[in-house]
Amino acid sequence: MRKVLTLSAVALMLACAAPAYAQQADSETVEQRNKAIVLDFYEKALNQKDFAAAAPYLGKYIQHNPNAADGPEGLKDFLGFLKQKYPQSHSEIKQVFTDGDYVILHVFALREPGTRGNAIVDIFRLKDGKIEEHWDAVQPIPEKSANTNTMF
Repeated sequence: MRKVLTLSAVALMLACAAPAYAQQADSETVEQRNKAIVLDFYEKALNQKDFAAAAPYLGKYIQHNPNAADGPEGLKDFLGFLKQKYPQSHSEIKQVFTDGDYVILHVFALREPGTRGNAIVDIFRLKDGKIEEHWDAVQPIPEKSANTNTMF
């Protein structure tokens, strides 16, 4: 009888753990999908400056940068500005972090070759596979640093 009770207890524990494991696996799948969406969007938008290719990834696209216009049209205008004024600009993603519906990029961005560029943290919130919101923090890379660490 003791073996039956022990096996029943193990079976009950596994049955209770299965939904939690499935939920974790689903979360990882969503995070992987969101990461792939943001990385492809970033390449098409910021590096290729191709709004038409980037637009299918956009949802409402609420812009939290106070210097940038809101919505997909705001992004379209910004990419047009980059294409015209900084055609050689390029952004290199150094790190990617995911947390549920959020994807966070740590980026080295150069507007013009030969300049020091900027360190950028871009934060995207996705909903149903579409980019709904964007925040960023931009920090110019200084000529001299008070420490020997890099910004990346």
